[in-house]
Amino acid sequence: QVQVVESGGGLVQPGGSLRLSCAASRTFFRINWYRQAPGKERELVARITSGSATNYADSVKGRFTISRDNAKNTVYLQMNNLKPEDTAVYHCNVLTVPGPPEGYWGQGTQVTVSS
Repeated sequence: QVQVVESGGGLVQPGGSLRLSCAASRTFFRINWYRQAPGKERELVARITSGSATNYADSVKGRFTISRDNAKNTVYLQMNNLKPEDTAVYHCNVLTVPGPPEGYWGQGTQVTVSS
């Protein structure tokens, strides 16, 4: 079993920034950040592999940056120039080897972008 803890969400004005953290209790080979807004499907926002390869949703390219600190088994999602449409619950999904194909999930952290 892997524990996953997200933090860093909150209320921010449009154009502001937040940094989310995802801490895993062991090493991982990939971490995905998803988000889900009320009434919408879950969306893959960004992901990073053990080799630090990254991918981003088109909606966040140029505004969000995902990075990792291997010593801390932690991944960060730096979110800049936030927009109201970024409002959602953000979830961290940790994939390990060995481990279940669906990975491990955190409890989620709320991000609200509003003036």
